[in-house]
Amino acid sequence: MGLPIIVLTTFPDIDTAQRLAEGMVQAKLAACVNILPAGQSIYIWENNLCKESEYLAVIKTMDSHYQALEEYIKRHHPYELPEIVATQITDGSKEYLSWLETNTTA
Repeated sequence: MGLPIIVLTTFPDIDTAQRLAEGMVQAKLAACVNILPAGQSIYIWENNLCKESEYLAVIKTMDSHYQALEEYIKRHHPYELPEIVATQITDGSKEYLSWLETNTTA
């Protein structure tokens, strides 16, 4: 039994976001992935100011799956260096957190 976490990553287009989200859920690396509408990302990459539209994926999983999830994202993501950040869920509905754990168990 692990701890519930939220993992965030961004994608350059909706098709890639949906394809990877479906793969994560089918592999039980995530219980649920929310894909938010395109937003503006502003960042420095290779000493250049970049402004891009990106889709944010909010991935709900257990910390025991984090390493495999990170590897999955890196292997399938089109970016050279994808954003992959995680934060622990410190509180939530017991029923939802139970569902999350159940749906990430092989």
